[in-house]
Amino acid sequence: MCGLMGICDQSGTLMSGENAIKAMAVQRDRGNGLGGGFAGYGIYPDFPDHFCFHMMYHDVAAKEEAEAVFDRYFTVDLAEPMPTRPVKGIGDAPLLWRYFLVPDEHKLASSEMSPEDFVVHTVMLVNSTIDGAFVASSGKNMGAFKGVGFPEEIGHYYLLEEYAGNTWVGHNRFPTNTPGWWGGAHPFTLLDWSIVHNGEISSYGINSRYLEAFGYKCTLGTDTEVAAYLFDLLLRRHKLPLELACKALASPLWTEIDRMPAEEQAVMRSLRAVYGPGMLNGPFAIVLGFNGGMVALNDRIKLRPLVAAEQGSILMVASEESAIREVLDAPDRVWAPKAGEPVIGRIKGMDWPIHGDLHLSPSEISCAVTGVEDTCETTVEVN
Repeated sequence: MCGLMGICDQSGTLMSGENAIKAMAVQRDRGNGLGGGFAGYGIYPDFPDHFCFHMMYHDVAAKEEAEAVFDRYFTVDLAEPMPTRPVKGIGDAPLLWRYFLVPDEHKLASSEMSPEDFVVHTVMLVNSTIDGAFVASSGKNMGAFKGVGFPEEIGHYYLLEEYAGNTWVGHNRFPTNTPGWWGGAHPFTLLDWSIVHNGEISSYGINSRYLEAFGYKCTLGTDTEVAAYLFDLLLRRHKLPLELACKALASPLWTEIDRMPAEEQAVMRSLRAVYGPGMLNGPFAIVLGFNGGMVALNDRIKLRPLVAAEQGSILMVASEESAIREVLDAPDRVWAPKAGEPVIGRIKGMDWPIHGDLHLSPSEISCAVTGVEDTCETTVEVN
């Protein structure tokens, strides 16, 4: 059920998107042709400070309505169709456009939001109110490329071999209880975060209700969407260290917590108390990409496969070792990560908003929530 991969050159060296395509082509049998996709980082060096919206439109009317929002709240420096080529097996594609834009200074000041929150609220607005418009990605110097088809077909459709990035994630979908449609393919993104997922998040209901209290809107009809928003909430808004955020989402069992040293036990108990509604339940393996690296994470029982490898400065993860060896010719190390233990790749020299380790007190964890100014009542209105 589903195949995924992530590859990060921690030296910052750019890699062709062809590597991601090769890793996913090996895992073709893990999907059924109803969804494939990729996200690449560092791929837009000419626009490093612009938010790049990759858009999918059902029709021209939806495109015009979304562009009216962009023109009202942003300065759009470039709008163009997504570069694609005809590929056998790919059909019924929506209108695919990309926009390089920055928030309008006056609108941003009057909103009293950060640029990132401004973009998040715009994404929620478009996805929830404009029929036939969908934001595929909205980060800086990154983009998501996805659709209905096998991943290697999708990769060649979007000409990914012509892009170069320091981090790539990829996915081959085998939908079981949600439809296969262009917007429902992985990765799911928000700002710079991108998620690919193998498994089922059975806690989707409580996760989505929890997120709605913070202003997020889950409208895409699949369980994976909540993972992208939860990472945004915990890492960007609550400023948890990456390791702690992973422990909140794939929390140790109570029996494991009971056996921990007293200080660590207190931290884990506080995490479960504060972030209980955000914990991901069910079988899953996920890869999170972001500007500055990636992290791979299994559920706390490891009910889905995940393999990792290192070769020099490159860290790679995938559902199968064969996908890794298709790209890395001589890995220095190959291993199966333990349940609930994150595998983290960090790009040297890059600024990124993820800090620290597990050395936070229970009171500091609680403050991460209670001390955050709740902006969920602030919205971007369209008149």
